[in-house]
This record gives sequence, C-alpha cells and structure tokens, in this order.
Amino acid sequence: MELNSKKRRATYLFIIISAAVILSLTFFRFERGAKNNKNTSPVKDNLKNTLIIGLPADAVNLIGNMAADAPTAEVTSQIYDGLVRYNRNFKIVPDLAKSWKISNSGKTITFYLRRNVYWQNGQKFTAKDVMFTYRLMVNPETPTPYAAEYLKVYKAKIIGKYIFRVTYKKPYAPALSSWGLNILSEKLLEGKNLLTTKLRSHPVGTGPYEFDKWVHGYEIVLKANPHYFMGAPHIKRLIYKIVPDPSSMFLMLKSNGISYMGLSPIQFKYESAGKKFNLRFKKYIHPSLSFTFLGYNLLDPLFKNIKVRQALSYAINKKEIIKGALLGLGVHCYGPFMPGTYFYNKNVKRYGYNPVKALELFNEAGWSLKNGTLEKRGKPFKFTILTPQGNQERLSAAEIIQQNFKKIGIRVSIRVMEWTSLISEFIMKKKFQTVLLGFTITPDPYDNAAIFMSSNIVPKGLNFTSFNNHKIDALFRKARSTFDLKRQRKYYFKIQSILAKESPYTFLYIPYAMPVVKKDVKGIKPAPAGIGYNIRKWYYVRSAD
Repeated sequence: MELNSKKRRATYLFIIISAAVILSLTFFRFERGAKNNKNTSPVKDNLKNTLIIGLPADAVNLIGNMAADAPTAEVTSQIYDGLVRYNRNFKIVPDLAKSWKISNSGKTITFYLRRNVYWQNGQKFTAKDVMFTYRLMVNPETPTPYAAEYLKVYKAKIIGKYIFRVTYKKPYAPALSSWGLNILSEKLLEGKNLLTTKLRSHPVGTGPYEFDKWVHGYEIVLKANPHYFMGAPHIKRLIYKIVPDPSSMFLMLKSNGISYMGLSPIQFKYESAGKKFNLRFKKYIHPSLSFTFLGYNLLDPLFKNIKVRQALSYAINKKEIIKGALLGLGVHCYGPFMPGTYFYNKNVKRYGYNPVKALELFNEAGWSLKNGTLEKRGKPFKFTILTPQGNQERLSAAEIIQQNFKKIGIRVSIRVMEWTSLISEFIMKKKFQTVLLGFTITPDPYDNAAIFMSSNIVPKGLNFTSFNNHKIDALFRKARSTFDLKRQRKYYFKIQSILAKESPYTFLYIPYAMPVVKKDVKGIKPAPAGIGYNIRKWYYVRSAD
C-alpha cells in the first residue's frame, strides 16, 4: 500500500498499495491537448473512447483531501483541480490559479484565479471556493490527515472574486506547493456532514473528468468533462476496474478487459516476454517514486528500544528481498528521499545484513537466544506483520523477512488484509505491531514531515508509528522557514541521519514502476513524473484510410 502525505497537492505522499498500482503516478495533473500524428486519427467509436485502468483496491471516498490512500487520490485527481500542480518535470505550474505573486519576504502569496472555470454542475468557480476549502482544512471537525500545513496560515483573505491571498507569520518554503490540494465547492459542501454527504460517493469537481458511477468493490466510472477549462480529454471514459488479485488483473489485460495496469516483477520479466504480448502492449520501466518499509508501532513496548529497532534492521537481508521478491527489479533504500536528488544524503548509517551484529544489539537490550528462541525474562520475541492484499512482491518480502528473523529466534506472523480495513481499522487506529507498506516520494522534501513530525501523531495522521523526536521536529521547522536551498539541504541531511539512527522504519527498497498500456493508445510521453501525468492527452488511433 502506499500512503499519500498529500493527495495530489502538487505533492501527495501515497500509501502505495503496490509499486505497480500507482500506474506511474497517474495522480499528477494533465497538460494541454495533444496533436495527432499525420498518419493517424483519433478513433471515435465508444469502445475506443474508454480507458480501463486496473486498480488493486477500492477508493475510501471521493471527496478530495479526506483520505490518504492511493486509490482515492488516483481517482479524485481526475475529478478535482488545485491552484497549482506539478508538471512532467516536477516544476510547479498554474492550475486553477493562472498566476501568483510572492511578496512580504516570502510570507504572502496572492493567487490570481482563472475566470473561465466551472464546477461540473455548471456553477462558476470563484475565490469563495478556495476560502471554503481552506476553512474546511483547518476545521478540527474535518476528517482529514492534511490539516497541519493549512494551520500554518496566519491569515487568508478574498481580495476579489478571482483573487485569493494567504499570509504566513514566517517564511514557509512548502507554501506554494501546498496549494495543489483539491479545491472543493462551497455551494455543494457548506454545512454538510463530510462523513455522510452523498458527495462522498457522487463528487463534483472542476477537473478533466466527471463522476459517472461507482459500484463499490467493482469499478469507478468517470466521463470526460466537455467544459474543462483546458479542453476536454480525448478519451471519453475512464473505468477504474477494481481487481485485488494481480494474476486476475493480468488475465483481464490479456483478454482486453483492462487497457492499463502496473505489472508485478514476475509479470514484467516472464509473463509478458512473448512476441505476441509485445505486439499488443507497450511496457515501460523506471525507478518508482516510492519506497517500501517495515514500520514499527513505537507505542508497543517491544519496539521502544532503539537498539531493538537497529537489530531488526541488521537482521533483514535486503539483497535477498530485491533478488527474490522483486526479481532484481528494484534498488536498496536507506531513507525517505529519492537517491540522486539534491536533498538525498548518501552518507547515512546503513544496515547491511548482519545477524551476528543483530544478536549483539539484542543482547545489549536485554534479549538472549535460548534454545533457538530470542527471549527476555522467559518471554519470546514475537510479533505480526500487517500488509495489504493484492501485492505479491510485498507478501514475498514479508515471507523473506519472516525467515530472516527466524534465524535469530524471532517468531513472526504475517497477516494479509483488505486495504480499506487495514487503513481505517488498524493503521489509523494504531492497532498494529509492524506494517509492510510504502510511501510515494514527492518532489517536496518537506512532505516527509507529515510522516515523521510529532505534531502528526494524531487520529488519522500519517505519523502512525508515533515517532517522536524533538530534534527532527526542530529541523523540519528550520527547513520550512528558509528559501535558501543550501540551508534546507543541511537540515534535511541531518534529518536523514537521525532517521537512520533512530530506525522508526526499516527502509527496504525502491521498486521499479512497470506500467503497461495497450499499443493502440497514443500520446504517451515518459517523463520524470512517469507516464500517467498526461492521461488527458492520450488517445486511440486507427490507420488513415
């Protein structure tokens, strides 16, 4: 699974259900229309105007900003817009705001909104909708995990019908990107109970696709918005087909029941290698913008000792996981930042596979190996790993970890759970010992604050491991308070070093994203953001007569 620290805001961490699931970051907003090849023309029949997307889990609800799971963010990203968005190269560009001005030493942002935007029910979009969304986000009654960033706003003001201004007490580096959150309609949602309103399952946005229908557990259907301010999408319907079993999804792909999905390592390497398959489908591969980890519930006495968490990290054979679970289609992970980027610290403490060192640390923490069982005062060291269904490589990774721990006397149980129940009933309520999950890595390094700052140890907050470190908190605050990239880098380097030492997670690997699309779908242009960032430009073609 992947968590989304911020939906598709220009940043949204995702609780990733699987590296294959996110479909190479489809949640990034689309760019303006495509030109057709001279020798082809868009196909206009109904069958060729539908893109069927394989989704391994159902959405939680369809009100933007109210859920942290990847399926919800994936679907709502097509329905709603933000004031800004990231483009194919992760540059912040206009969306509902046509421009903006940053003033007052970086503490004030004035957004100048587009005048030609309509909600999908025909009502006009104005600055009142932005103000309503802001007030909703800071209302303590709103069930959202994203409130923290908007609570930092000192003053929000409507300057004119199409001008919205926010002011912060101190310079706030992630301020601009934070306004990529989904903007909601004041007239439709004002006074509504967000837990019971029908808009949870029948949303209305300003985005390129409109809601059509939702058969829970089966499919979510969207139709092209003919009045979208950037022009209607070429493909007229998106159908998210919910198929938790990856083998079943792959069979549906081959039988034309799905047009676009993410492949698992075994599917990419072996099951899609034939000439016949490659005549019908186009495969892509690149490092995903995500990391997979084993997270520890630090409220559980078993994991409170740092030496215990470090020992567990030494006891896990990452190389074996990448080779066995991912078939080599992934790389080692040592923290929550993308390797090779400006803010990535490559010199943090690393935990190579070393069961001897692991046992030494366990001994220092009061645990000892007796008759093949690691124990303390007669109590065995045992726990359960929770992981979502529909991700075979995650399950394989959990099984390898289980065997790694068995070698040093630790008994581990694995529990595979349905996605929605796992998130709502166990993760968010902190009713777990360990979880094997994933987060997307976003362009904004400050998004990691949602995972690791103590202020996010709240109901439905993304710091569900309850990691509490005052130095980390202070460093994130310093990083967000300066626009000096060198200073930011210094703070983020220290943050990574502390995370490596404290080990609230065992960072496991960065999987490859392996999306596959039917070959008659055109307009796909791979970029740093993946392939799904420009779905509105995709189209089907047929040879010219």
